[in-house]
Amino acid sequence: MNSTPERLSLPLLQSKMKCDPEGYECELVLLYNQFKSSMELFKQQASLHFTSVGGIGSDPSVAKDLSDRAMFLAHVTPFYSKHLVEFPKQLADLLNSSSKSLPSGLRCHIAQALILLMNRKMVDIEENLALFMELQTLGDRTLRKLAFSHVIHSIKRMNQKHKNEAKNRALQKILFALLQQEDEAKAKRSLITLCELHRRKVWFDERTANAICTACFHSSPRIMIAALSFLLDYEKIEDGEDDSDEESGEDDVSSQSPHVVLSKELVYKAHNKGTSSSKKKKKAKLQRVMRSMKRQQRVSSDRNNSYYSPLNHLKDAQGFAEKLFSRLHACHERFEVKMMMLKVIARTVGLHRLILLSFYPYLQKYVQPHQRDITSLLAAAVQACHDVVPPDAVEPLFKQIVNQFVHDRSRTEAIAVGLNVVREICLRMPLLMTEDLLQDLALYKKSHEKAISVAARSLIGLFREICPSLLVKKDRGRPTDPKAKPKAYGEVSVASDIPGIELLQDDDGVNSDDDDDDCETIATGSDDDLEQVVDSSDDGDNQIYSDSGTDDEDELTEDGSAPKVDSDEGTDDDENANDSSELELETDEEAEDSGDEPDAMSDEIVETGSVDARTTSRDSKLKKRKHSDFDQQFLTANSSLRALKKLASTVEGKSSEPTDGILSNEDFRRIKELKAKKDAKSALTQHGLLRNAPDAKSTAFKVPSTDELSTKRMDPSKLEVHIRRRMSKEEKLALVKAGREDRGKYQARAAVKQKKTGGLSNRQKEHKKAMPLAAKRSRVAKSRVDKRKKDQRSGKQFRGKKAWKQ
Repeated sequence: MNSTPERLSLPLLQSKMKCDPEGYECELVLLYNQFKSSMELFKQQASLHFTSVGGIGSDPSVAKDLSDRAMFLAHVTPFYSKHLVEFPKQLADLLNSSSKSLPSGLRCHIAQALILLMNRKMVDIEENLALFMELQTLGDRTLRKLAFSHVIHSIKRMNQKHKNEAKNRALQKILFALLQQEDEAKAKRSLITLCELHRRKVWFDERTANAICTACFHSSPRIMIAALSFLLDYEKIEDGEDDSDEESGEDDVSSQSPHVVLSKELVYKAHNKGTSSSKKKKKAKLQRVMRSMKRQQRVSSDRNNSYYSPLNHLKDAQGFAEKLFSRLHACHERFEVKMMMLKVIARTVGLHRLILLSFYPYLQKYVQPHQRDITSLLAAAVQACHDVVPPDAVEPLFKQIVNQFVHDRSRTEAIAVGLNVVREICLRMPLLMTEDLLQDLALYKKSHEKAISVAARSLIGLFREICPSLLVKKDRGRPTDPKAKPKAYGEVSVASDIPGIELLQDDDGVNSDDDDDDCETIATGSDDDLEQVVDSSDDGDNQIYSDSGTDDEDELTEDGSAPKVDSDEGTDDDENANDSSELELETDEEAEDSGDEPDAMSDEIVETGSVDARTTSRDSKLKKRKHSDFDQQFLTANSSLRALKKLASTVEGKSSEPTDGILSNEDFRRIKELKAKKDAKSALTQHGLLRNAPDAKSTAFKVPSTDELSTKRMDPSKLEVHIRRRMSKEEKLALVKAGREDRGKYQARAAVKQKKTGGLSNRQKEHKKAMPLAAKRSRVAKSRVDKRKKDQRSGKQFRGKKAWKQ
């Protein structure tokens, strides 16, 4: 039997210790003592600043043994918690005292051992958060990434199931203190950690948002620039990235997928081209596309409604804007930094609707067409405009934009950008526009440049909705409200009802109408309204129109216009046939024998429904009645009216029950869905995709509300829409090469024409035709004779008259 003790490696000993902790306590104590002695040597070296060649730090084997023992003890600590009580504290003390003097590999291994203990909840993150933040400032890239990812994932894991506010406040207090320090490295790492946690929605609260905004006033310019960049790019971060790298990769793939675009040609083909079966398939495909577009519209509307920015949580927005503006005045940084500060100030002013009157004259000195980043500056100017600012404060800036950009000698790009900026400013502050200025700007609609004409027409379309009286009569078109005027300065419209409740009422009315399609349609109105009878002297048709107080219950014609009520008897037949639908009242005299209801009605009113417009005019001539039958029809209508009044009174009595007017959560959810559907339907209608909609031909511009304008971020690229840019030489070459890819090899035009893809021509077939032997001989002989004659002609050239021949 071999009595030699078994020599074990550290990984093998680690696995055996996990299986039998009690049997290997001696080995644990031995390894732990070796670790402590090595650690003391490193501490002494760090305290004495020992940097000689023969030092212990110069020996890589010693550092490797210490790192191996540290990782080994970290793995077995859960099984020997009593023996290794002081082990986590010793690791933290070693990193605190001598982290700068330790070798890079040893430092990373000790940090990994400490992270392993924290992941197994042997150590609390609150005790070592400051240590891991300091490790990120050592200049070791591997250690910085390791410490940063550990802090982020530990705090995220801590708040995964529920929010621990007490612990979060303690951790935030540490990071906020580091952020306010003068040390630039620590403040920068603290700011990056706070921004990442806020972006991942782990610390998505007011305290974190205010701390990030306060970093804009840090003494270090780099910290200020980092905070400004985060505040400006937060919308892009929200749209483009996600919590993890894997999720962000999936988002990038999904964002590159092409969007569905519907054209009018596609709609026309689906309804008018091809056979019945092909048109059916095209219509089904079109319906699927429309459903997807509606879904995208709902998602986008929800995203717009749920807008968020860290600037929303500012406790003192006015003080923040004023303090940042004063720093901008005294700032001597480069132009890009000034532009970032301008954008943040404008975003804060527009988001919180602040009054910062000195900001607009400051912008005025930069408003020049040749100014660098002029579209970004104009977008900031647009965002800083809202209805609370006095128009007199913005009027000099507005006039300078018009004078500098929109004139006949200006470039096409400048005029288009100027008109777009004027439209956006007038959308927020319509009181700035005057009648003479608007009519001058409207003349640019006749420009041959597409960008200018589109911008001018969009300005005209805006004022058709908000103030048509400022436009010339030919530019007004057919506005929805001819007497519309913008609100005076300081005027506020107070809502007297729940926004969107009319959509819920209309939806309920539509549902009840759908349920009662097969039943009789009876309008519940007053007796005076029910007695209104419209009779025509030529048609003899009786039409009843009852007003119930809402426009939705009126009977509409086939083209969507309301029927005309005319009390004169001399109404034209053709006009009634074309302008309004016919409602015929047919009475059936049927007596019902019932003991329980002796007063049962003897007249039954049947609504025939709307008739097609083309057949109405033809059937109106066929349904003319003689004048002698008119009196009988009139008496029948009167008898049916008496029955109608009795039934209306009973229905009105049932519907007069008092309601509490309290909406449930289901009602509010339904209102939200109806709003999204309405937005999607309006978007499809404006693109001409809803043919049967009542407002299919309406292209009215929908004026957004003040809240929507304040929360919406102005994109500078929208000010340059439809502008054709000059391409550089590289872009032109790339475009030329891209056009050559699908093109074949170059050939002459004659060769291309002669090249045939089909069979041979008749001349080519004659060349290949087999000739008889006699014909071949005669052809050869003939060719010889022709050749001989040609040679004779070519050999006898005229050389002048010989003298000796005279």
